[in-house]
Amino acid sequence: MIYDHRTYTCRPGTIAKHMKLYGEFGWPVQRRHLGDPVIYGAVETGDVNSYVHIWQFDDAADRAQKRAAMAADPEWQDYLKKSADAGYLVSQVNKILKPAPFFPG
Repeated sequence: MIYDHRTYTCRPGTIAKHMKLYGEFGWPVQRRHLGDPVIYGAVETGDVNSYVHIWQFDDAADRAQKRAAMAADPEWQDYLKKSADAGYLVSQVNKILKPAPFFPG
């Protein structure tokens, strides 16, 4: 089991607009390809212009296959264009995590 942990930061004052755009155009297609995330949430304290989502995969091959299918989906490409045109995002940090030996991942 692996987890894809992503943190995105939006320009100040735009996170609500970005979440609305993603909710309408990104969320349905991403869930269709990746399933339900472990968590998808906006940061409430700290960097309040950011949000985090974590997706669970069987292994690196499972992640690669699902993400490739999503990348090839015209609806996902449409969302990426809308997101880029809006210009709300300023940074992205990705981490691949694996459960600790004592954690029942």
